[in-house]
Parts: sequence; C-alpha cells; structure tokens
Amino acid sequence: MKRLILLGVALAATVLAVSCSSAPPPAPLPPPETPVAPPPIAIAPPQPHDQCGMEDAKAFVGKIRTDLPAPVDPTRWRVACTTCPVTMDFRPDRLNILFDANTGIVKEVKCG
Repeated sequence: MKRLILLGVALAATVLAVSCSSAPPPAPLPPPETPVAPPPIAIAPPQPHDQCGMEDAKAFVGKIRTDLPAPVDPTRWRVACTTCPVTMDFRPDRLNILFDANTGIVKEVKCG
C-alpha cells in the first residue's frame, strides 16, 4: 500500500511540475510577404478615327451618287439616302455615304 501511495504522490508531483513549467515559446511568424504589384492592365491602343477611309471619301461630297466608283463593296460601304431607313449597328470599318433622295447629291460621308 505504501508503494501505491508513493506512486500516487510521485505522479501528482510530476503533474504539478509539468503544469507549472513555462510554456514553450510560440513558433516564429513567417516573414511578411513582399507586396507584388498586380500585372498591368492591357489597354487597347486608341483606334484611329478614320478606320473606314472617310478622309479619302470626303471627295464624294457634293457629287452625284452615280459618280461613285464601281463596284461598291457592300461589306465595307453603305450607300443610302439621308431619309432612308438603315440598320443601327455600328461598324467602325464601314463607310456610310449618304445622299439627298431628291437630287442624288452626296451630302455626308461617315464611319459606322
């Protein structure tokens, strides 16, 4: 029985000694990350305002629409009267040639 008591006292002393000892130091923090700049945003270069050839086509203004060069490329040119209905889709590479419906004289050229 003495052994059992001594064993209990020894166990209690061990538990007490362990619980009173200082805690291990905390693990060191990792070094702060070096800030990394975000990748640059790709900005499209400014588009030239004359993608459709409007500068060259300004020579048509004031002329009769029948004087336009032939054949007219319908994928890049749209010839319409100023009062005619046309689609509203915008294509910067398309040249719009607008003429007066009564006289046939080209009034305006523009991209779109």
